[in-house]
Amino acid sequence: MRKHYLDNLRTIVILLLFPVHTFMIWNDYGTKFYVWAGENRLLSSLIIIVNPWIMALLFVIAGMCARYSLEKRKVKEFVKERFFKLLIPFVSGIVLLVPIQTLYARKFFYGYNGSILDNYKHFFTNFTDLSGYDGCFTPAHLWFILFLVIISLLSLLVIKYIPYKKVSDQFEKANLLEIVLLFIPVWLMSYIGAFGVYSLGKYFTLYLLGYYMFTNKIVIDKIVKNRKVILTVFCLFQLLLVIAYGHFSYYGDLLVNFVGWMGILSCIIVGKLYLNKETKVTNYFKKASYPIYILHQTILVIIGYYSLMMIDNIVLQICMIIFGSFIVTILAYEIIRRIPILKKVIGIR
Repeated sequence: MRKHYLDNLRTIVILLLFPVHTFMIWNDYGTKFYVWAGENRLLSSLIIIVNPWIMALLFVIAGMCARYSLEKRKVKEFVKERFFKLLIPFVSGIVLLVPIQTLYARKFFYGYNGSILDNYKHFFTNFTDLSGYDGCFTPAHLWFILFLVIISLLSLLVIKYIPYKKVSDQFEKANLLEIVLLFIPVWLMSYIGAFGVYSLGKYFTLYLLGYYMFTNKIVIDKIVKNRKVILTVFCLFQLLLVIAYGHFSYYGDLLVNFVGWMGILSCIIVGKLYLNKETKVTNYFKKASYPIYILHQTILVIIGYYSLMMIDNIVLQICMIIFGSFIVTILAYEIIRRIPILKKVIGIR
């Protein structure tokens, strides 16, 4: 039976990226963005509300879905699916979409007026911090797909030698405190394979927890049963993190990873209790969310560039960027899904 709440949680996370990436245009993290309108502590603090758990949750969901997929598919079929669903869209996005983001970064920060072809040459021959904010090479938001390719393939080695039931049974025996304390290995693994704020070690751990732990019905029932404690702790520490950042610029690893883990548990609770259903809207976004993820940031950067150039009011700028990029992304998806070649390269089934 399909777990509709996983589809719906994935959709919510991806739709949240529209305001998150819009607010990045005003971030005060010292990293700027592809286009940047100056520091704004309030908007930066709003990002802090979701930042600890938003992408982490996607890796947990990916691990859960891998478990359900491997119940129906052979490993060879699973790898083939990863190739067509992940690797091809990643390469296509690097070639067709990401250079456009860096083009607008160069236009915004350096007044670049050269051709698109010259920008392509610059993009593929200049490597700095991989953020792309300086117009040089970057995987941009597609880092998630690249990480997922690597993690999903590496996990097959773990799954082959560590039986699901053996590990899952151990998680069944865990009490609430032990489940909460699982944030510690997630935190410690964040120092392995770290690339800036992204960590292969951390996301690999979350993927495996999704595979072995969150697909166990007894564990999920235990988490849901203790929902009052989990949700209360999450809200309190989430508030503490936002206050700590807002007033003291504190964003420490330990607290961030604790909030992130409690956020994951809380999202699973909310999803299981209130989002485990399918409607016409949820069915649409179940199919559209992945292409939306691939397309959204390039469109958002373009609209952000012209919004900052043409509009002076920050509220109008924010509204134009969020809603404008959402509408244009949906339109782009609707066009692409009707063109067989483009449909394949962007991962639409």
